[in-house]
Amino acid sequence: MTGNGPIRTLLVANRGEVARRVFRTCRELGIRTVAVYSPPDAGAPFVAEADAAVALDGARGYLDTAQILAAAEATGADAVHPGWGFLAENAGFAEACMKAGLIWVGPPPAAMESMGSKIEARRLMEAAGVPVVPGATLTPPPGAPGAAGGAGAAEAAVDGAAWEQSVLAAGERVGFPLLVKASAGGGGKGMRLAASAAELPGAVADAAREAAAAFGDPAVFLERYVSPGRHVEVQVLGDHHGTVVHLFERDCSVQRRHQKLVEEAPSPAVDPDLRARMGAAAIAAAAAVGYHGVGTVEFLLGPDGAFYFLEMNTRLQVEHPVTELVTGLDLVRLQLAVAEGRPLPPEVHAAAITGHAVEVRLYAEDPLRDYQPQTGRVEAIEFPALPGLRVDSGVEAGSVIGTDYDSMLAKVIATGPTRAEATRLLVDALRRARLHGVGTNRDLLLAVLDHEEFLGGKADTSFLDRHPPEELLAPALESPALRLHALAAALAAQAGAREAAPVLRSVRSGFRNNPGPPAVRRFAAGDVELAVGYRLGRSPVFTVDGEDQAVTLLDARPDRVELVVDGIRRRFTVRRYQHSVHVDSALGSAVFRPVDRFPAKDAHRPSGSLVAPMPGTVVKILAAPGDTVAKGDPIVVIEAMKMEHTIGAGGDGTVAEILVEVGRQVDIDQVIAVITGDDDAGGSDG
Repeated sequence: MTGNGPIRTLLVANRGEVARRVFRTCRELGIRTVAVYSPPDAGAPFVAEADAAVALDGARGYLDTAQILAAAEATGADAVHPGWGFLAENAGFAEACMKAGLIWVGPPPAAMESMGSKIEARRLMEAAGVPVVPGATLTPPPGAPGAAGGAGAAEAAVDGAAWEQSVLAAGERVGFPLLVKASAGGGGKGMRLAASAAELPGAVADAAREAAAAFGDPAVFLERYVSPGRHVEVQVLGDHHGTVVHLFERDCSVQRRHQKLVEEAPSPAVDPDLRARMGAAAIAAAAAVGYHGVGTVEFLLGPDGAFYFLEMNTRLQVEHPVTELVTGLDLVRLQLAVAEGRPLPPEVHAAAITGHAVEVRLYAEDPLRDYQPQTGRVEAIEFPALPGLRVDSGVEAGSVIGTDYDSMLAKVIATGPTRAEATRLLVDALRRARLHGVGTNRDLLLAVLDHEEFLGGKADTSFLDRHPPEELLAPALESPALRLHALAAALAAQAGAREAAPVLRSVRSGFRNNPGPPAVRRFAAGDVELAVGYRLGRSPVFTVDGEDQAVTLLDARPDRVELVVDGIRRRFTVRRYQHSVHVDSALGSAVFRPVDRFPAKDAHRPSGSLVAPMPGTVVKILAAPGDTVAKGDPIVVIEAMKMEHTIGAGGDGTVAEILVEVGRQVDIDQVIAVITGDDDAGGSDG
């Protein structure tokens, strides 16, 4: 196959930021675009940006080949780009598109099939001489946990016992600690760490269940856990004429729950010799499956400098912008050129690394609650316009973050002549961004980028295990800046109340004939509650939790407060929404929830209630009535956004009731269990 000629109309079988990224290059090339969208995405920005858009039936319509092909036919599309995720690595989908006469912007289906199974990929790489991590495949019998097909109860029990013994034997051969990994898919889904033989059967069952839910394939395998290790991947690119090249490496070592959080190019751990050897191995891997198009070969770099093949992603990667920024190449443009049958252009063969690029993934999630996704309306997502800064996002102000899809809000990428300059620019952009309406992981990203291990280029895949969010975010929660932001929120609220007063609006806010006691407003920032006291007028007083604040008030308006703090003039911008107050300044950002001075007691919620922190499906119940539990002990596991989230006890106590069952759908704040104790240990610990 040598290509199909010029692409005129391209359908992107994806959503959000993925579709917007492909559309951007299409506009530059004069290619018409078609979007497909599910009901939850009807008002999404990518739908409005396309030249034509076709509605899909159901939230999982992005996985429905028939609907997508029908959309292509209805709109006259002559090509399909799968983006990443959904059907991007589905060989059957690629074959169906090609059979329908569409140009497939991707690799050969045979290559996708080979690399789509990590088990098969390991076998191929070993045959090609590419080093692989020691591991073992698992073949569950019918009726075993995670196996396809069914069996009678007695037969399943026998098979299950035999299956567990085979799993333990395989684990002993590989050695502990080890990773249980899904054969299909990626993104950290279907992956569990087993530190010992005792943890292995449960880890395999959990990984298989999550893999089946996310990818429709429960197959898993075992792989030795190399630690400390670095995740280094090589960008490869091939054409229909037999040419395969590499475009250097990316370092994606900072991860949470086996999902990449910070990516950069080039890797601070790779020197020219290692770069050449890894590049050659990546080309050998791609050549072994007759690859063409854009792809990524992922390696694990051990502490001794040895590297091992992990997997090959037969698609464009989420983190591709860092490669684009250091090479000056548009990878989507190159994908389209290869799909049209053109040879790789000269600029690809002459590519070189210029400068450095660092990317972070901004998620709507709560790092302090096991990275639980956050849902709600995005009120503002604004970044400063800075040279060297790139923001790829699928949401805008007014977008609603639900539970049907991944909770990533944006990729924020900075480039500069050096790693230090790129990092500094990225930190500045994140600090100055206005991110309102849903909770995000911004503070965690800032803490990572400012950590001495990251700054020294030493961060590995265990970074967030050694430095959990509780440690990294503690300074922010205890920072004097948080108190100043709370004070600004209170003063802006007071100014707003003055402005809305029906009489005497011209009187200076806070004027009194005689000094009185400070007024008090209460705000919650996460689990921290602050009492802000203020008295304005001739003898101003400012306190936070009873502690005097040595500040001078210059101006207070509903949307802006100016203070002098330690001789430094500071400006705080304040925006109020229905349930939150967001305060931004050069010191950082804070989000507060006003606390009612006279909260109404919820008469319908039992004391000690454990509530669901998000909508989802109950997949596991880990406690029973009568069990004694300690704070943080897992009670229920909920699946949302194709990931499993463990809900733990909020304190010590005894399980009085379990109010859900496996398979049940739950809503946010729904009571799922009741735990009683000295302090009625309810709540959720994530």
